[in-house]
Amino acid sequence: MSTSKALDTKRPAFLILGAPGAGKGTQGKILGSIPRFFHCACGDVFRSLDTRTAIGQKFVHYSSRGELVPDELTIELWKAQVDNWSDSHMYKPDIDFLVLDGIPRNVPQAEMISKFLEIHQVFHLSCPDREELARRMRKRALKDNRMDDASDRVIQQRIATYEAETKPILEYYSDGLVTDIDATQPPVKVLHDIIGKIVSLDVYKKMNQPHP
Repeated sequence: MSTSKALDTKRPAFLILGAPGAGKGTQGKILGSIPRFFHCACGDVFRSLDTRTAIGQKFVHYSSRGELVPDELTIELWKAQVDNWSDSHMYKPDIDFLVLDGIPRNVPQAEMISKFLEIHQVFHLSCPDREELARRMRKRALKDNRMDDASDRVIQQRIATYEAETKPILEYYSDGLVTDIDATQPPVKVLHDIIGKIVSLDVYKKMNQPHP
């Protein structure tokens, strides 16, 4: 059996995890620009959602009321979009690694995606200095002209939500799957550390073997 066929059952993926402001989106975009990596940002999934479809209408039902979308529906929407990318050949599951950013958001979502994804490494962009995170988030909010997101209250709330809901994902994955990376380094050094780990993995070497 060829390597690609062996990986058909579960799609290979890497997860970038970190608090708001740690640089997940930056690293995900750069990795996604490299052949054989497909960046899948949660925000992109929902922005590209067709609200005329049945599943899109379910999303609108919650979002129009300002309610949180249930985990099951979030993953259903996300998988439908990933399948669309696959059907249109933008994303090729047999040769591409999915680079996840912003999903899963909690342990129940991590359990759900494990049915169809094989997470080969979790890159934890660590930034214990919460003031530095707040500074980055303020800078980004002002750059994107999102003044409301620059308030201390919103920033502290987002960091607290990450600590309570998303950070426990690190405990869900085994120690061998989690690589801690200092997110306070320059972005190019963070990228260097991520790529250095990826190219050392057996799954990367297998998927990049020349086919006879």
